[in-house]
Amino acid sequence: MPPDRLSPAQARRTALAAQGFTDRRPAAAPTMTHLKRVVGRTRLLQMDSVNIAARAHFMPLYSRLGPYDPDLLHRAAWQPGRGRRLLVEYWAHEAALIPVADWPLFRWRMDDFADGRYRHTRDVMRRNRSLVSDVRAVIEAVGATTPRAIEAELGIEREPGAAGSWWQRGEVKHLCEAMFAAGDLSAVRNGNFVRHYDLTERIVGADTVALRPGRADAHRELVNRAAQALGVATVADLADYYRLRPADARPAVAELVESGALQEISVDGWRDPAYLAAGAPMPRRVDTSAILSPFDPLVFFRPRAERLFDFHYRIEIYVPEHKRVHGYYVLPYLLGTDIAARVDLKADRKNRTLLVLGAYCEPGHSRDLVAERLSADLLSFAGWQDLDDVVVAGRGDLAPDLQRRAHVG
Repeated sequence: MPPDRLSPAQARRTALAAQGFTDRRPAAAPTMTHLKRVVGRTRLLQMDSVNIAARAHFMPLYSRLGPYDPDLLHRAAWQPGRGRRLLVEYWAHEAALIPVADWPLFRWRMDDFADGRYRHTRDVMRRNRSLVSDVRAVIEAVGATTPRAIEAELGIEREPGAAGSWWQRGEVKHLCEAMFAAGDLSAVRNGNFVRHYDLTERIVGADTVALRPGRADAHRELVNRAAQALGVATVADLADYYRLRPADARPAVAELVESGALQEISVDGWRDPAYLAAGAPMPRRVDTSAILSPFDPLVFFRPRAERLFDFHYRIEIYVPEHKRVHGYYVLPYLLGTDIAARVDLKADRKNRTLLVLGAYCEPGHSRDLVAERLSADLLSFAGWQDLDDVVVAGRGDLAPDLQRRAHVG
């Protein structure tokens, strides 16, 4: 009989197991089978273009499997070759890679984004609706391509000064993004993270495109997937996983409770009711360590990270340098069942060095123990990124302990 009340420690172990942190790491090089296992746990990989240490969508696999060949993710999402594409990009939890089979569950969102996700994009679409068929015709003829290449095919010249940066995109770019949001186009990425738009049926398959579950059914399925990925969660947690409105998540939760897929419980110290996924494992102990992406599903909903791990976390990329507390690209460090530290990392690829610009131990943890485990994981991370050395700067209370390690400094 599942418990109707969990301690904070039990909730943490349940959440970590649901996210795959108690699965055995492969003894040899990870394979596509291991990638499928991780995605089967997390259900999505949030994407981000920042490459200061490693791009966010590559990190969850590393955090759960250890060093792996990034080509695995390229083949799963963008370059399947003769194999079957496993992952596709859409607005799930922000831009994210999701299983191809889950793509139809966002048809309701595609309907909501019929003219685009953002107001300016919608304005461009409404002014240029007649251009949509021309854009589609180019893509149909040439295959996956970029807005700049489409402009060239259509003979469109940008206005002087519109250099084509992310903030100065041409109108074709906005049309492609609107068509992507509406599900008319899908996309693949190249090694520089540039979207190449293609007809959706070419990427996910005509059979998948033809599926159109109802809005309420899709919400229920998404909440169920979120529950399995989180193990134990509040309504707010479940809604945030796929960025549903809480008002849409609540009836789905009620149906899942009635069907037995969820059990309402309480967690000591949590203000709101919690829901335990049916069959969610609750290991007696968790012995793992992992450097996490700021956008790892374990921590990307900051209120849950604080409630679950007593870990107050804000990414400071957009904070002026003189106001930053911990650094530019700070990654949480998981040790056992705790977020035990945070590290500000930068890959100096020219000098083949992983720079630890700051290292901070969380309150209540032994700096010596954290430094011992973290130093080994930093070396592993550096090797995965094809870097030769790890150099620790002096910022942060944990930095001196890391510097004293003979193999990191």
